[in-house]
Amino acid sequence: MKENLLKFQRNEITEHFVYINLSRSQKGHNKQVLADIAADERSHYNTFKKTTGVDVKPDMFKIFWYSLMGRIFGITFAAKLMENGEGGAAKEYAELKHNYRQIIPIIRDEERHERALLDMIKEEKLGYISSMVLGLNDAIVELTGALAGFTFALQNTKVIGAAGFITGIAAALSMASAEYLSQKSEKTGNDPLKAAFYTGLLYLMVVAVLVFPFFIVANCYAAFGLTIAGVMLVIILFSFFVSVVQEKRFMGIFTEMTLICFGVSIVAFLIGLGARKLLNIQL
Repeated sequence: MKENLLKFQRNEITEHFVYINLSRSQKGHNKQVLADIAADERSHYNTFKKTTGVDVKPDMFKIFWYSLMGRIFGITFAAKLMENGEGGAAKEYAELKHNYRQIIPIIRDEERHERALLDMIKEEKLGYISSMVLGLNDAIVELTGALAGFTFALQNTKVIGAAGFITGIAAALSMASAEYLSQKSEKTGNDPLKAAFYTGLLYLMVVAVLVFPFFIVANCYAAFGLTIAGVMLVIILFSFFVSVVQEKRFMGIFTEMTLICFGVSIVAFLIGLGARKLLNIQL
């Protein structure tokens, strides 16, 4: 039991420092929410310390890792990822409450208070997840399909890369413009310019990942294989991000995006093969 208490005690002080680090990059409401959670974690640590009589050090790797995730993907993602990682804490605490009545308030905090505080965090980019999904989905589906068709029709990596790059830039500008007009007409409460920015940004990021192999690999099929690997990596990362932030099943999001992407790619492969034979394209 003491071993478990020391583990919980270390988790609490570790999370205290993570929330302190996350709060440093915030202002106003978000800063106060994170400071409140950090104070709760410090209080929990002190409660455990009174019971164990031992001072424990925080997990420095976890502090670094979750703080880094907060910098890259946002505070909501980092906080929810950490809470999910410690998802069994409240259950494990409950198993000890009969022997250590003093941890009952901690259980209440773990189950209710921290979750409520995390839900109160207002992070701008989360309001534009739909725009990000739009940009990323369209880029993956459209550009992967286009590159698949180009690969069979053209069979020259530099030409395929250039065609994909031009197609991607034009499509990104088109999607950003469409999202701007959509947000403006629907009056969703989001800033149309920011929605267009997030849509275009995600599209351009995917364009860079998918087109890059054609400029460094001589064999067009090998380059397309690397493009598919890049597609899978992007799908995995984004599916994981959305599953954590929106608390949805990772496999559901990942499977849907993968099936759509590869379904379109297969059709584009066939179209490219047909175009090469019908038009007698030789490059």
